[in-house]
Amino acid sequence: MSEHIQHPGKVLVAMSGGVDSSVSAALLLEQGYTVIGVTLRFLPGDQGDAVEVAAQKAAHELGIELHVEDCHVEFERRVIQPFCDAYLHGSTPNPCVECNREFKFGFLLRFAHELGCDFLATGHYAKIIPTSEGVLLARGADSAKDQSYFMFCIADMDLTRVLFPLGEMNKEQVRSAAQRFGLSAQSSSESQDICFVPDNDYKGLVQNRGGDSQSHSVHSDIQPGEIVHVDGTVLGQHRGVHAYTVGQRRGLGVAWHEPLYVVRLDAQHKQVVVGEKEYLYQERIRVSHVVWGVNVSEVDMLKVGCQIRYRQQPVDAVVSPCGSDAFVTFDAPQGGISPGQAAVFYRGETVLGGGWIC
Repeated sequence: MSEHIQHPGKVLVAMSGGVDSSVSAALLLEQGYTVIGVTLRFLPGDQGDAVEVAAQKAAHELGIELHVEDCHVEFERRVIQPFCDAYLHGSTPNPCVECNREFKFGFLLRFAHELGCDFLATGHYAKIIPTSEGVLLARGADSAKDQSYFMFCIADMDLTRVLFPLGEMNKEQVRSAAQRFGLSAQSSSESQDICFVPDNDYKGLVQNRGGDSQSHSVHSDIQPGEIVHVDGTVLGQHRGVHAYTVGQRRGLGVAWHEPLYVVRLDAQHKQVVVGEKEYLYQERIRVSHVVWGVNVSEVDMLKVGCQIRYRQQPVDAVVSPCGSDAFVTFDAPQGGISPGQAAVFYRGETVLGGGWIC
């Protein structure tokens, strides 16, 4: 903190009106930075209005300028529609990762530059740390709130320009700080996981919207098909692969002499493939569109901790880079690996990179 006090600068703070972004801005003001706020309007109508009003209130309380950037058209094109299309293609998407890369950091780093800001700050629970390999992304101090898994996609950006004021704090400390600063956001509720999915009902969203008829997708509409055992036995019918996820056990609506799980989703053949628990486990996976925070141009393999879902501890694995892809071999087979989710590579608390499970 003393370094920030000695070398303040101009910082653009992404603000939603919630407690995390509001406290981030307040802390930076306290440290001597010149702070400008920005709100990205991702949704039209009342939902977008609510975020904008909350951000304006926080900016007024802090006495800072606030820019409002309407991104809802691009957000629809780059995040919401691909989210729906992914489910229709049998993948389990992670829209927060795309939002971070395209908007909260990609767009906002460019916008910060346009405004003459030295830094971009957000209320994420993560850290930026100097290492022998450069400045890297790392886990936040609060393990329960750490968001680095969703942020692997910024590992190759100029992290010297990114600040995470909450990186060393937990949620209780953040709310206490909000109270100390007299921010009305101190009592704000936690935001839902996916901002554009009403009541977290993603199946209903996909059902209502369908696919992108303008794309060259294999499936542009919801189509029924068969529920098939891994041995080829047809066990029942389904109304669309979008309603199932790998590892799912409940709600299959089929009878079998052992518990069954969704093992694979084959959208091309309209099949939900199920099997006993042992069929869920894999020793090796391919990861595509890998973003690296470290130089792997002359590296054949890396020992890493690989995290394959948000609420999971990394497991020991070896990663072999292969162009824009990578192959991950686990020390022990892992179950319920879902195509479309992120595989993030850690060394201790530091993010080395990550990509999309194929």
